[in-house]
Amino acid sequence: MLPSFLLSLREGIEAALVIGILLGAVRQIRRRDLVPAVWAGTISALVVSVLVAIGLNAIGLALVEPGEQIFEGFVMFLAAGFLTWMIFWMARQSRNIKADIESGVRQASRTGKRGLFALAFISVLREGVELALFLTAALLASNAGETLVGALLGLGTAVLLGATLFATTLRLDLRRFFNVTGFILVLFAAGLVAHGIHEFNEIGWIPAVIEHVWDVNPILSENSTLGLILKSLFGYNGNPSLTEVLAYGVYFVIVLLGLRTKLARPAVVVA
Repeated sequence: MLPSFLLSLREGIEAALVIGILLGAVRQIRRRDLVPAVWAGTISALVVSVLVAIGLNAIGLALVEPGEQIFEGFVMFLAAGFLTWMIFWMARQSRNIKADIESGVRQASRTGKRGLFALAFISVLREGVELALFLTAALLASNAGETLVGALLGLGTAVLLGATLFATTLRLDLRRFFNVTGFILVLFAAGLVAHGIHEFNEIGWIPAVIEHVWDVNPILSENSTLGLILKSLFGYNGNPSLTEVLAYGVYFVIVLLGLRTKLARPAVVVA
């Protein structure tokens, strides 16, 4: 439940920020007639996102071995890739997200309702499809009930935080918020990579090299309550293969070093 809550909270916060800034920008340029277009684009994007989530889960449930392992492995790798891109993107853009969206509104307003509809639709759809993919990966590592409850709680919290943010003129330090949640999501993404390696180990696409580097299941079983929480959140495996361990460690180190380098690099100022 915790992974789906965290993912839904972060994606929901981004979507709430986008919607709030779009509506605020429309009011600033005194084009309240465009407000319905923003909501229409938002609702349309949400509908498409839900359909994508249903489709992904339907495909996963319909597959049998070895197709099931292949699907799960690719979903894990794809989700980890999108999650990594999202972490890097928000680490650099969180300071300027408001200005960028307001600039987009001014440009889109020149084409009327269609432009605002498209801007809202694309902006929210990106968050929605990413979340659909992440929740599918979380569901494959957990169970449907916990994933659904976590997602609903995360989205509900995001709506409340989004409303509060704009009621208090965006006093939250978004950069710090996204950096902290980004570090946690790096651990989650590393777990997705390791889980994908595990699925490909099972069908022989990636050799295990050493089948079980260690086995701590007698101490902390991956099927226990705590083990299941750690498994769904960080990809915990009580008896991982060598390639799982290497994939987790290499991904974690590379991404952290990349984030450190990217955040240390000064922003380019255009005169």
